[in-house]
Amino acid sequence: DCVAYYYAPVSTNIASFPQIWQPASILPNDTNAMNKWAAISPNVPTNIQPKVVSFGTITGNFTNVTYDATDTDCWWTYHQCVTPKLAGLPMDISSVPEPKTLGYGFDDGPNCSHNALYDYLTSQQQKATMFYVGSNVLDWPLEAQRAITDGHEVCVHTWSHRYMTALSSPDAFAELYYTMQAIKLVTGVTPTCWRPPYGDVDDRIRSIANGLGLRTIIWKYDSFDWKEGMPGVTEATVDQNYQGLIDGANSGTFDSVGAIMLTHELNNYTMSEAIKWYPSLRAAFTVKFFVVPVGVALNKTQPYVESTPTQPSFSQCRFLTSLIPAKLYKMHFF
Repeated sequence: DCVAYYYAPVSTNIASFPQIWQPASILPNDTNAMNKWAAISPNVPTNIQPKVVSFGTITGNFTNVTYDATDTDCWWTYHQCVTPKLAGLPMDISSVPEPKTLGYGFDDGPNCSHNALYDYLTSQQQKATMFYVGSNVLDWPLEAQRAITDGHEVCVHTWSHRYMTALSSPDAFAELYYTMQAIKLVTGVTPTCWRPPYGDVDDRIRSIANGLGLRTIIWKYDSFDWKEGMPGVTEATVDQNYQGLIDGANSGTFDSVGAIMLTHELNNYTMSEAIKWYPSLRAAFTVKFFVVPVGVALNKTQPYVESTPTQPSFSQCRFLTSLIPAKLYKMHFF
């Protein structure tokens, strides 16, 4: 059951963070945040305005937004643009370079009831990339710690899970900055990766993330597990999307470049779907194919600002998963 609990480091430092689950802003007495924003802001474009037309757009109401059809901002929500048009920004990561590989991960954690999913992943010696919401990290700190203990890769998924392109630049900075601080407070590590909620990112937001040392990770395949129960999306829809990824793996779609699929640690349904489909994913992406955290597929052996914990390179992960005992495999993530 999801029961709130006391955790001293969070309770002691809660005043150093925005209100949980409310859109973040730089706190007026936070000199460190102000100084960091002052250092980043000169490189943030001012000609790309927040995509706001009326109250509520931070929840995705872009109905009346007027936007240039040439996609000058490289707005992913508009046309799934992943190659920034602003000079000096790296491409979004929407697939993994290692062929026959699935960059495996989950959005929206840590979930208060995720132990069954994490227990299952541990039983399979499977690591994943966890995209954590800052508010969830402070609400469920021990669950966040488990990800590090189990050897998963942790990335940022903003403070309050709003559409980032609708926020002002200082507020977008705050959504990322305070999530990084929350993860550092609770787990002891500072992420170097992030995923925009709903994929909503443009070159203005990319420049803020880049200034914070965060690489932007998107996806090309969506399970739509997060939309199950909404109009037009049923359990059968989600199953078909999982099966479509597997069919693609079996038919050679990923023989040159690997895949990233959007799945969620959102609720019991999305986590149960992950467990249900994992054997089929593993069968499709193992032996010739591989299921690894996104950072491993990118050969990112140092996933955090801190020097430890590390994770194996892709070639090491292939070796570890196929030739040595699970206990030794786990040790290489610390």
